[in-house]
Amino acid sequence: MAPKGKGSKYRGTVVEFPDFNPSSDAEVLYNAMKGFGSDKETILELITSRSNAQRQEICAAYKSQYGKDLIGDLKYELTGKFERLIVGLMRPTAYHDAKEIKDAIEGIGTDEKCLIEILASRNNKQIHDLVNAYKDAYGRDLEADIVSDTSGHFKKMLVVLLQGTREEDDVVSEDLVEQDAQDLFDAGEVQWGTDEAKFITILGNRSVTHLQMVFDKYEKIANKEIEDSIRGELSGDFEKLMLAVVQCIRSVPMYFAKRLFKAMKGLGTADNTLIRIMVSRAEIDMLDIREFFRLSYEKSLYNMIKDDTSGEYKRSLLKLCGGDDDLAGEFFPEAAQLAYKMWEVSSMTRVKLKGTVQPAANFNPDSDAQALRKAMKGFGTDEDTIIDIVTHRSNAQRQEILQKYKSLLGRDLMADLKSELSGSLCRLILGLMMTPAQFDAKMMRKAMEGAGTDEKALIEILTTRNNQEILAMNEAYKEAYHKNLEDSITSDTSGHFCRVLVSLVQGSREEGPADLARAQEDAKELGDAVNDESTSMETKFLSILCTRSYPHLRKVFQEFVTCTNKDVEQVIRKEISGDLKTALIAIVRSIKNKPSYFADRLYKSMKGLGTDDRTLIRVLVSRSEIDLFNIRREYKELHDVSLHESIKVEALCGDTSGDYRKALLTLCGGED
Repeated sequence: MAPKGKGSKYRGTVVEFPDFNPSSDAEVLYNAMKGFGSDKETILELITSRSNAQRQEICAAYKSQYGKDLIGDLKYELTGKFERLIVGLMRPTAYHDAKEIKDAIEGIGTDEKCLIEILASRNNKQIHDLVNAYKDAYGRDLEADIVSDTSGHFKKMLVVLLQGTREEDDVVSEDLVEQDAQDLFDAGEVQWGTDEAKFITILGNRSVTHLQMVFDKYEKIANKEIEDSIRGELSGDFEKLMLAVVQCIRSVPMYFAKRLFKAMKGLGTADNTLIRIMVSRAEIDMLDIREFFRLSYEKSLYNMIKDDTSGEYKRSLLKLCGGDDDLAGEFFPEAAQLAYKMWEVSSMTRVKLKGTVQPAANFNPDSDAQALRKAMKGFGTDEDTIIDIVTHRSNAQRQEILQKYKSLLGRDLMADLKSELSGSLCRLILGLMMTPAQFDAKMMRKAMEGAGTDEKALIEILTTRNNQEILAMNEAYKEAYHKNLEDSITSDTSGHFCRVLVSLVQGSREEGPADLARAQEDAKELGDAVNDESTSMETKFLSILCTRSYPHLRKVFQEFVTCTNKDVEQVIRKEISGDLKTALIAIVRSIKNKPSYFADRLYKSMKGLGTDDRTLIRVLVSRSEIDLFNIRREYKELHDVSLHESIKVEALCGDTSGDYRKALLTLCGGED
């Protein structure tokens, strides 16, 4: 967003082509488009391997030699997304930004995401060049066009960013840092309503270095990150813009990695976003974007592009991407520092976990029991009453209702519910009525019974529960099925995967703080295991990842970056396979950010054709009183759509009843 800090450098994938000859390149391009058809391979190879400055020289040489406009000829010869990408590369950078802005605001409707992306991520010089290019290309004032096309605080912040006057001094006043952090806190968290002007003034004008320090100070004052306050205090496009500004202040490459992921995930591709970012960042920081991408997501940027696009368009994007990081193994030096910092932040962040289901006020188990019986008595069933009671009571309150139902009415509430309800709604309501330990035991049993094993369910449960939860689940399993859970696991799985599950099911993970000396030793042992072919790497990873405490493992993974120049998750993906790989990655991701892990599980349960209702029910039931609110936040951050909306759309499209949908949405707890 602003000038890079001292000592840092952004690195692109496209550099100056050696022995460059613009006249020769112009001739090659002319011949590639001469006659019937065009040689697209030659065009993409040449243009993606020249810098933007060299492409401008080629344009000038082409006009001088052939009296024709190169961009005009490319538009005539090429089509679709490939044409848009190649033409975008041929424009001067500022003119490309200007064209994207023009497209975003002309016609019916406005592409607010495009405006946000460009104006939140460009530094002062880039903004000034953009404004001048827009004036030159379209004869119009960019600020006036944006003012006429937007409104409210969103418009005001865009106008502030358009001035390109962000402070650039690296010398920071600690007093002003503290004052700004306090002013932001007072403007949002303290007063009734929000002083948006204060957010605009500070976030729109202060230097990057200053604001990074403000964000750290704000977290200490507010006990939450500035992003959480923005989500709570602001709304709509203004909220999205301010979050983008904060993300770019923290790390521009990380911001673009997220934008690229969102452009390609799920069904369909946001090609305009993909093209815009690949064109605009290829000579600036694409290598850093790639590193953040592989740190954050399951695939490298290269492989995600490869799987999501086709033809000359795909080959051009891959050339701009510059390489497959899944094959690279080691980090670039700067990226190793970023990975180290990410684990440091993970170890220092104290997130307040919050469920979506709270104990009901004025709770009366007698009247709830009577109401439930009435809802199931006679002809038909009152599903609305059942859903309303069960989803609005805590698990402890539901256990009281179960007891009162039997003592008052002499009936088994679980049996009555089972006979009156059906399908997914029945499984959901019965799951809520069980204790957490009983529910986990039931889910483990379901994952192993019958033909085939649901390994992902076993992994999800055992890698995310604490010692107390696992021990309680063992007892519930023994009571319900008259068999040890460990014995069931041993008879249903095998090899190193079985050993991981057996280790986890002991519920004996250490619970103390990190020990730095021991963490360094553990990290070295993991690194040696990766490099020493005579050692059983799987055994060493298993023994450390399944037994050490979460705080200790965060420090181990941080030290692992230092001694190997690699990220532990990437090593696991590359060196280990099958269910063992899935289990170890689940452990790492739970340690890094458990709500994010569950958000990913929920997303995968609903994407594509059909819904994995077992996973959807399992996660919502088990996390509704623990961290479902946090999971919702991570879901929205990762996928640009709320969990509430995804459930609503999935339930409407799928073979599910309105009652099931209503119960799921009530558990979800609201729209974000």
